[in-house]
Amino acid sequence: MSSDYEFSDYEYEDDEESMDVEGGSASSEEDMGMDEVYDDEIKIVSEGKKAYEVDYKPLTLQQVKDLVVADVDYISTIFGVDSDVAALLLRHMDWNKDRLTEKYMDNASSISITAGVSPVPKPSYPTSDRSKRVTRSSKSSKKLGQPSSFEPFLCPICFDDTATDTLALSCGHTFCTGCWTVYTISKIRDEGEHRILCMAENCGVVALDPFVHKALGDDEDTIARYDELLVRNYVACNKNLKYCPYPSCDRSVSCPTASSRSALSTIVPTVSCGADPKHKFCFGCTIDGDHRPVLCTIAKMWLKKCRDDSETANWIKSNTKECSKCQSTIEKNGGCNHMTCKKCKYEFCWVCMGPWAEHGTAWYSCNRYDDKSGVDARDAQSKSRASLERYLHYYNRWANHEQSAKLSIELYMKTEKKMEEMQLTTDLTWIEVQFMKKAVDIVENCRTTLKWTYAMAYYLQNGNQKAMFEDNQRDLERAVEDLSELLEQPIESEYIPVLRQKVTDKSVYVQKRNEILLEDTAKGYLEERWKWNDIVIDTL
Repeated sequence: MSSDYEFSDYEYEDDEESMDVEGGSASSEEDMGMDEVYDDEIKIVSEGKKAYEVDYKPLTLQQVKDLVVADVDYISTIFGVDSDVAALLLRHMDWNKDRLTEKYMDNASSISITAGVSPVPKPSYPTSDRSKRVTRSSKSSKKLGQPSSFEPFLCPICFDDTATDTLALSCGHTFCTGCWTVYTISKIRDEGEHRILCMAENCGVVALDPFVHKALGDDEDTIARYDELLVRNYVACNKNLKYCPYPSCDRSVSCPTASSRSALSTIVPTVSCGADPKHKFCFGCTIDGDHRPVLCTIAKMWLKKCRDDSETANWIKSNTKECSKCQSTIEKNGGCNHMTCKKCKYEFCWVCMGPWAEHGTAWYSCNRYDDKSGVDARDAQSKSRASLERYLHYYNRWANHEQSAKLSIELYMKTEKKMEEMQLTTDLTWIEVQFMKKAVDIVENCRTTLKWTYAMAYYLQNGNQKAMFEDNQRDLERAVEDLSELLEQPIESEYIPVLRQKVTDKSVYVQKRNEILLEDTAKGYLEERWKWNDIVIDTL
């Protein structure tokens, strides 16, 4: 089945298992509006589509522009107006064609005025006030700088009476071309504004696209920036579209299945813009990268908790301890390690928490670690510390995998050197040594998955389902560490064939373990078998 949709970001050793589907033609979409594209394309489902994958379509900048043109042509044909006017009306209604059609059919004049296409009509005066009307009109023309046959034109902005090139919108307010150019460039480049209002005070008329291009003249960079702002406005107003968040990337992604809040309670819509290299991001939220298997709401909750609690947790863990006798939380306020609990007067050593009477002058030699994790939480402070210890358990492992993933750049450099060394010491080609780079990619992807599994596990209720989830987590983590260890091994020419086979086999296994975890988690969302802590239940 041919489709423009991509259903997987993973690649397999066997070509027959690859889910990176290519095909289709963008030209067939040029004559379609957004609705037609979705109706015809989004219903396509891959036969091997996994539970944790979503249907989406990468779009180039030109494809988005084609969708804009299709919507503009549709409104232009229905209303019988120029395409530039239709575009301005659509922007005013946030590109909602149905709502615009309804409003325009009810009162075309009113919607044209509020959209800035037409000026507010001037008030009519009684016939008896004709002389006053003429006088007022004359003063108004002079104030606004409208040229007359009796006096030279004076620009109301720069007061240049020698300017011969002027521009005016449909409202008739005339200004010199130089002032229009400076004003338009400032609005576009400094303010990032695509809605260029008339410079006259209290005038709501908006410049059409041809007028903006004429005011900008030969400034190609600003014209390109203006066109980009128009496309970004279209994408921002369409809930089925999102721009790729990666810097300098102008691609977009359409994902209607993830455009509703209710859908985000059962799926994690990880998509790719289709650029090379592929940029993966979540369509449902603004979190960078892929945060599968945890839902958007829970991922945001976890990140907020990390921002709020990590520094506090580190400070408490470093600067306070519990009294060994009454479990009161104590802060060290001096350099001496001889501590006395103010609550129960128990004297102990700050270093080893043992009784001070047993130390004598040898207090500095207490270097044995005593695991007190089994102490019951008997009061509010103990419960608080137990909660902190639980949080740190998951946070430290989350942060560890995040740091390991960030070090992938260094691992890539080491791997490339090993690949070059393999070529020099064996008869393997550059393509044949790519198994090393592919293994690094798999390790990086799986560490990202593992990182977010700890965020999910933190909010899961204890029980059989959590136990099975943590079993899958443990198996994946163990396999990732084994593969990482293989990649770190020194290269010995006589063992390269064996190393290649081991890395290839382990890569396939690690990838399978990653898919098993993601697949089971995604099915758990659909089956509603995950049981969350109260704080999550209140949020979902």
